[in-house]
Amino acid sequence: MKLHYLQHVPFEGLGYIETWARHNDMEISVSRLHANDPLPAPDLFDWLVIMGGPMGIYDHDEYPWLPEEKVFIRQAIDAGKTVLGICLGAQLIADVLGAKVYPGPQKEIGWFPIRRADDAPDLIPETLTVFHWHGDTFDIPDGAVKLASSEPGINQGFVYNERVVALQFHLESTQASIEALLEHCADELVDAPTIQTAEQIRNGFTQIEYINDILTGLLNQLFLRKDT
Repeated sequence: MKLHYLQHVPFEGLGYIETWARHNDMEISVSRLHANDPLPAPDLFDWLVIMGGPMGIYDHDEYPWLPEEKVFIRQAIDAGKTVLGICLGAQLIADVLGAKVYPGPQKEIGWFPIRRADDAPDLIPETLTVFHWHGDTFDIPDGAVKLASSEPGINQGFVYNERVVALQFHLESTQASIEALLEHCADELVDAPTIQTAEQIRNGFTQIEYINDILTGLLNQLFLRKDT
């Protein structure tokens, strides 16, 4: 099995997804879009993982690779690949599936709870606290199943055709990946009800093993569908 991922900024990599993929003997490759790496042919990978980044999905002038990336994501979905989008990656999936992406009612940065939707598959527990770092959100695309939401009703994920999963939140976070965000995006830590301080975020490091375990279960379910 071959996993290819799209990286938008140098400081947002696979995180714990890399640990899981190597444990399952997956070959890993990357297109560093920030460095103008080429995109592979669809027959060269089985899984596509789309990582996060501080840009918006409509910032085409500043990030001219975005339109080509969107076409590539749509091709991967149409080709029946297993596709996972994290944060910006989830927003890109929503966009290529025809849903609206827009600023949420509030930024969510830090450790906050989400609730699984009533009709969602059991890829995650009914309630859990996860790590967030986002300002935009999305509508649920036609044909997709809402996975989870947070207060006040912000969509946090969806599943499409059982093989495509969009997560607005970060289950892949490690201590190193969160520290990288704190270093490169510290200007976003303003005083607001749903933005934690760096100290509060670091106090949540005790939850990293738990969210990584949840991600393992989610990825294992997708992995078992590879031949179905």
